[in-house]
Amino acid sequence: MPMNRNLVIASSVVLFHVAALWALQTGLLRRAMEVIVPVEIFSEFIEPPAPKITPPPPTPPAPVKQAVARAPAPAKAPVPQPLAISDPTPEPLAPTGVVTPQPPAPDVVVAAPVVTAAVAPPALPKLELPSSEAEHLSNPLPSYPRISNQLREEGTVILAVLVGVDGLPKSVEIKRSSGFDRLDQAAYAAVVKWRFVPGKRNGIVTAMPYDQPVKFYLK
Repeated sequence: MPMNRNLVIASSVVLFHVAALWALQTGLLRRAMEVIVPVEIFSEFIEPPAPKITPPPPTPPAPVKQAVARAPAPAKAPVPQPLAISDPTPEPLAPTGVVTPQPPAPDVVVAAPVVTAAVAPPALPKLELPSSEAEHLSNPLPSYPRISNQLREEGTVILAVLVGVDGLPKSVEIKRSSGFDRLDQAAYAAVVKWRFVPGKRNGIVTAMPYDQPVKFYLK
């Protein structure tokens, strides 16, 4: 009987190995292991994802304490000090002496202000204008144009004359018209033949311009 038992065990072992080899070749052993191995064993090999780390909320800044200005302490009122009162009565033991009067203050001499003579402005040159009214000149009056006399034309002509040192007109121009050309030409024709008393500057005879008026009027 012991022999049969060993034979049975040996046969079982052989059959098991044969069945294992056949299962490895056909993939049955791998499927059986997947069924037999519990889920906990596979879960050990799968690493769970790392949890998300949420940063802590920022800490609010500490409130800044504002310095409170303290009102200055009220100044203490000064303690009244005793006042010194002059007493004309000398003390019994006070020394006495002769009081010497102070010399009088010297007289202050005030200097009189210096009066500066005003500088007179330079004197203007003394002018003596030329003249055509001297009796010794005997200047003839201009002739009155006949047509102007008939048309009753009247007016005053002013001629600009440059009188030389010899009293003769060096140039004559009509400065202001009488309003009538015939009267203007008659005045010009007369004055260019006149003689004048020459002008003087500070007593010296000088050529000088002069405005000579000539009037035309009907009686």
